[in-house]
Amino acid sequence: MKLIKLISVITVCVTISNAQQTPGDQQSKSVAIIGATAHIGNGNVVENSLVLFNNGIIQNVSVYNGSEDLTKMDVIKASGQHIYPGFIVPNSTLGLIEIDAVRASDDDEEIGTWNPHIRSLIAYNAESKVVESMRPNGVLLAQITPRGGRISGTSSVVQLDAWNWEDAVVRENGGIHLNWPNTLTRGRRWLGEDSGLKSNPKYSIQTTEIEAYFKHSKANSKSSRGTQNLPLNAMKGLFNNSKTLFIHVNDEKGIWDAVEFSKKQGITKVVIVGGYETYKLGTYLKENNVSVLLQRVHSRPTNDDHDYDLPFKMAKLLVDEGVNVGLETSGDMERMNSRNLPFYAGTTVAHGLSKEQALQLITLNTAKILGIDAKYGSLEVGKSATLFISKGDALDMRTNQLTQAFIDGRNISLESHQTELWKRYSKKYSTN
Repeated sequence: MKLIKLISVITVCVTISNAQQTPGDQQSKSVAIIGATAHIGNGNVVENSLVLFNNGIIQNVSVYNGSEDLTKMDVIKASGQHIYPGFIVPNSTLGLIEIDAVRASDDDEEIGTWNPHIRSLIAYNAESKVVESMRPNGVLLAQITPRGGRISGTSSVVQLDAWNWEDAVVRENGGIHLNWPNTLTRGRRWLGEDSGLKSNPKYSIQTTEIEAYFKHSKANSKSSRGTQNLPLNAMKGLFNNSKTLFIHVNDEKGIWDAVEFSKKQGITKVVIVGGYETYKLGTYLKENNVSVLLQRVHSRPTNDDHDYDLPFKMAKLLVDEGVNVGLETSGDMERMNSRNLPFYAGTTVAHGLSKEQALQLITLNTAKILGIDAKYGSLEVGKSATLFISKGDALDMRTNQLTQAFIDGRNISLESHQTELWKRYSKKYSTN
C-alpha cells in the first residue's frame, strides 16, 4: 500500500513538473498598444502606431496622435518596439512527435499507402514541450501535417495556446497531402548498381496509380449512394473546392506533371510543398495560380552545379515572378527548427527581398495558402488579435526578443521549458 502511495506521489510530482503553460484567459478588457512600429504583414508599416483590440478582434490600426480616449483600456506603451502578426509555420509535425526515440510519443505517420481520411488534428498534443517553445520567437500558428504513404492524410491549422486539440483548432481538415513520386532515382551500390541519378523506372506506374485513385475518388464524390468509404469520402473536398491539395514534390518534371495532373482532375486549389526546382517554373506556376511552400531556407544545394546560395535566394526568384510563396521548415529536426521560421525569412532579406516582403512569407502569404487569411496573417481591422511585441527586428535572431504576445486577444505566456531552465541555472554561478 505504501509503495502504491509513493508511486502516486511521484506520478503527480512528475506531472506537475512537466505541465504545460496554462493557456491565457479570454480577453475581458480592451487593449491599446501605443507608440510601436506596426508591421502590418501586407507590405505596409505604420510608425508610432495605435493598435487597439477587444474581444480578440482588432478594432483599430492607425497612427497614434495622443488625442485618443484610452482611459478605460489596458494601455501598453511600446515606444521603440515593433508589433507583428503572429508567424505561421506550415507543413509541420508539431504536437505529433515529442521524442523521436520514444515510439509512444511518435504519431505522425499511419500505415498504408492511401490515407486521405487520416486526421492529423486528433493526434495533436497541445501540451507538447516543443509546441510551447515556438511562442517566444513569435510562431503562434501551425499547420499540423501527417507524413508517410502516397497520400499522407489531412492537415489542420491550430493556434499554439490551448488545453487540447478541440480548443486549438483554427481550420479543421483543410488540406490533403499527396507525395508525388520522384522522377529520378539513385542506383543501389550494395547491389552493384551505379549510384548516379537515373530515370525512375516505376515513375509511370506510380503516376498511373495516382490518377486511378483520384478518378475513383472523383466518381465517388458524385455518387448519391449511401455507402460509406472513409478514404474516398475524405477526398470529396478536393473536387468541391473546400480542401486544398498539397503536393510534396521537388524536381522540375515532377512539379510540372503534378500541376498538369491537378488541372486534368479539375482541382483548383493546389500548393507545391518543398518545391526545390520551382524557381525554373515561376511563370508557369503564376499562370496556373499555384502557390509554393518553399523548403527550409537554411539548406545546401542539391546538385554540385547549383549556386551555393540557391536555397537562400529561391524565395526572391519566385516572388519576382509573382508567385505566392510561404516558407516551411520540414526535414531533420523539423519540429525544433520550426522556431527558427522568422530567421529563415530574415535570410531571404540578405538575398534580395525587402523586410516586409520577407515578413509576408511567414504571415499573410502563408495564411492565404492555408485558407485562414480572413482572420489571420496581418494586422487589419476585423481580424484576430493574434500578434506580438518585440524589442527589435523579429526576423533577426540577435534582436527578436518578445515582451508580450496575444492569440485571439488572450495574453499568453512566453515561458517554456528552456526559459525555466535558463532562469534556474543563470542563478547558479551568479555573484551576489
